[in-house]
Amino acid sequence: MSDAAQTVLNVTMAEAEPLIMDILKPRLVPMLVSHPGIGKSALAHQIAKKNQLKLIDIRLSQCDPADLNGFPWMDEKTGKASYRPMDIFPLEGDSIPDGYAGWLVLLDELNSAPKSVEAASYKILLDRMIGMKKLHSRCLVMGAGNMKDSKAIVNSSGTAQQSRLIWLEIRACMKAWLEWADRSGIDHRIKAYLQFKPDMLHKFDPNHKDRTFPCPRTWEFLSKIIIDWKVIEAKKLALLAGTISAGAAREFFSYSQIYQEIPTLDAILANPGSVHFGNEPSMHYALAGLVSNHLNEHNADALFEFLDRLSADFQMSSVRAAIARDHKVRKTEAFKGWYSARSWELVY
Repeated sequence: MSDAAQTVLNVTMAEAEPLIMDILKPRLVPMLVSHPGIGKSALAHQIAKKNQLKLIDIRLSQCDPADLNGFPWMDEKTGKASYRPMDIFPLEGDSIPDGYAGWLVLLDELNSAPKSVEAASYKILLDRMIGMKKLHSRCLVMGAGNMKDSKAIVNSSGTAQQSRLIWLEIRACMKAWLEWADRSGIDHRIKAYLQFKPDMLHKFDPNHKDRTFPCPRTWEFLSKIIIDWKVIEAKKLALLAGTISAGAAREFFSYSQIYQEIPTLDAILANPGSVHFGNEPSMHYALAGLVSNHLNEHNADALFEFLDRLSADFQMSSVRAAIARDHKVRKTEAFKGWYSARSWELVY
């Protein structure tokens, strides 16, 4: 079998974005499928923002066929019945909202919709019409849904639906998630833990017994909860378990205790070249995360001196995360000196 024939048929979120744009350009409809919690809806929001498109998020599993076909009404002048489309869809003749270049309609939970709604969606997907009205020429459409083996209330896709969509299967990717997490202000303890245990980023078993599971979505939830906590206390363990599952909560809580053993930021700043810390890899992940979360133009001299005491991999991950959070770090003399002394190539 040729190398081309062995090409991986699923993609990461980062790889998916340019492929989605390739599909949207000729006004075709990409359909993103994955296990739950990967971030498909977030990707649609990101694409809309980058391209100045107003996002219209429609959950088809909650829709009625009339929502897509329009509601019947009687034209008193002609005496004929017709259909009036919902005002959520941008149609020919509508004005583009100020500050936008058009619209992006996300038909989310597309493969979880009732069959009658799925059938009603065919006209949008292929003909770009709502009832008898055409979608606006500056309106793009994409779909999203879970994979059938996810046990997430997913219907089998009929051949009529299959042939109206361009399918992209999305997988979780630690590197892509970390880049997003650095930009999005995810709690540094979560980032450090997941670099230490990358298999916990998305640990999905459709037969799991927990009420939830660790995935990009639930780690983001947890970050929002703990972001202002200086210490994660044992009495909060039930809350962690209800967010990322009991097993993941216990592991993350145990890892978070390392943060009580590592030097404080003040101690590092006071003695960057001599402050004591252990040799455990988990300790180094925690330190790299601590530094990346606090490195800025004012403390760069001390923290780059401290980073020199960690291995190259920890230095690179820490600096990349810091720059994603604060680009001013790149302008410091400490960064320039650190960068010029390195033999590896860094891309920012």
